[in-house]
Amino acid sequence: MSVKLKIKKDDPVIVTTGKDKGKKTKVVKMDREGGKVFCEGVNVSKKHVKPNQFNPDGGIVDKTMPLAISNVAYYCPKCSKGVKLGLKVLESGKKVRFCRACGEIIDK
Repeated sequence: MSVKLKIKKDDPVIVTTGKDKGKKTKVVKMDREGGKVFCEGVNVSKKHVKPNQFNPDGGIVDKTMPLAISNVAYYCPKCSKGVKLGLKVLESGKKVRFCRACGEIIDK
């Protein structure tokens, strides 16, 4: 079941809940099926890795874990806060996203 999401890859977001609350980051990868997002430098955990062909030393590596899409909000640089996004159709027929707080169009 795919979920309709208004946040896209490379969007600036702010984390709204959890241990990284208040951090501003950007979306690196999305999982539409599970409703999850992977953000840069947020929700990082340690993973113990056995030595293998790609990592001959093994050891402990940092791994970015997914966040639920409901735990992040789009960060509007004009408003300087996390905001909700809306969709509207321009006169030219193009569908764009906009900030519901200030009305600025996000997709050019």
